[in-house]
Amino acid sequence: MSDTSLCPFCKIERSLLVKNGKFVYVQLSNPRLVDGHMLVIPKRHVEYLHELNEEERKELFDVIIEIQQKVLDRFSSGCDIRQNCRPFLPEGRLKVNHVHIHIIPREKDDELHQKSMKFQDELFRELTEEERVKFIKLFGL
Repeated sequence: MSDTSLCPFCKIERSLLVKNGKFVYVQLSNPRLVDGHMLVIPKRHVEYLHELNEEERKELFDVIIEIQQKVLDRFSSGCDIRQNCRPFLPEGRLKVNHVHIHIIPREKDDELHQKSMKFQDELFRELTEEERVKFIKLFGL
């Protein structure tokens, strides 16, 4: 996105604001997957995590840890933390080209599990030897 004036995350939505830091802010996700779904969003418009500077990265992860702990202490017994990088999808209401981290409170057999994640056992496959060699070589480990 070259025109950041159109980016929904470049302007803080005060009615959804949970926390406002120096480099990042936290807002309730709208639309949301479950009750309490929040987004941790850098204030500077970047499309990829590697574009964040050291100060932004530190605050981003410090805030993620803080919010996750509050979710676990006050609201839910579990929590998913996600960051999607899908430049191949068009932007829209559910996909914004501005880095953001999802914090999603979870419970055993919650609505999200019932609608989609109950299929995860079918999706996971054992790592083959060929894949192991390929990806270790590809990523230089």
